[in-house]
Amino acid sequence: MSNIAGKAYAMNVVTPSNPKVTWINRLLFMASRGLPSNLLGLLGLSLIHFARWVIIKPGDWPNLGQGQERLKNDYVLFCSNFNGTWDQYIDAFSDGIPSGLDLFWYSSIKYPKSIPITPFKDYITFNQVNTDYYYNATPGSAQRDVKTSLLVYDQVLKLADMHGSATPEAFAAAYEKAALKMQAGLGDPGFGPVASLDTERAEVNRRDYIEAAQMAYASRRATAGKEQPDA
Repeated sequence: MSNIAGKAYAMNVVTPSNPKVTWINRLLFMASRGLPSNLLGLLGLSLIHFARWVIIKPGDWPNLGQGQERLKNDYVLFCSNFNGTWDQYIDAFSDGIPSGLDLFWYSSIKYPKSIPITPFKDYITFNQVNTDYYYNATPGSAQRDVKTSLLVYDQVLKLADMHGSATPEAFAAAYEKAALKMQAGLGDPGFGPVASLDTERAEVNRRDYIEAAQMAYASRRATAGKEQPDA
């Protein structure tokens, strides 16, 4: 499943929007950027890497040879990267900022509201578009893993600076304080327990693909070596 890369999942949702009220959504987006305190429920969700809503007008769609699109609706594109399963993410979104979600999808046609959760999940499922290609530089680390690793790195640098000049007693005291702060970052990065069968199948498919690609490359390299004339 191309939506999954290690611990991360990429979501893309495209929903039709009523052109008569899309301008209201633009104002709501502007207000949310100007008053970020209204998004504290979203910003506090540590499983989210990134979330963005974009309004696409009929004339904004690219012409890649298929001809100009003839559409009667605007569209709202929602893109997000997160850790955990699809259900966990939608549940956290609905619990964290239910009123905010309703505002962000205000102009979307047939939007059922974020509560109750079942119609909302059905709506997202119906309008979700799978990712063709998804790359994650740290597939074995969630957002929290990365943040806590940076915390450990900062503490180690501070201890390294002290090591050459501090007394043994002062360094020992600083080490104990640093160790206490670093406890949250001494976890075990890597692929955790399989969160879903989709995750498991994605890892199996990716491993088979990589092994096949490596074998093909080795074969081509060996063939190219034989074809080279002797000096």
